[in-house]
Amino acid sequence: MSGNSYYYGDNVNIHGGRGHQGIVKTQIGAGTDPSLSPAVVAAIAELHRMIQDLRTQVPAHSVQLIDESVPALTADAGVPAQERHRALMAVAGIAATVGAVGQPVAQAVQAIMGMLGG
Repeated sequence: MSGNSYYYGDNVNIHGGRGHQGIVKTQIGAGTDPSLSPAVVAAIAELHRMIQDLRTQVPAHSVQLIDESVPALTADAGVPAQERHRALMAVAGIAATVGAVGQPVAQAVQAIMGMLGG
């Protein structure tokens, strides 16, 4: 059976290129926090897309802070609510510093915070 390939889970092959950002997980899996509504899960997924655009518009030190915040911006049950809130606030703060370019991200964060009740 040589030549057969079996993949379970993620499989990523990158050949060449520059500026690879990694995998943005936006699917809902078994580890999704059951306390989050489908609307919140969808809003978080959209926020990830918007964050990728924002990263190209901010200075390197802000990109680093965004990258440090992204792991907490998931619908995973293992992310404490306080950590998710802190990450949302960090991204909103960065978005606010770049004016009109960051406004959609800031509004998305505000909507998510509203859905989360805080």
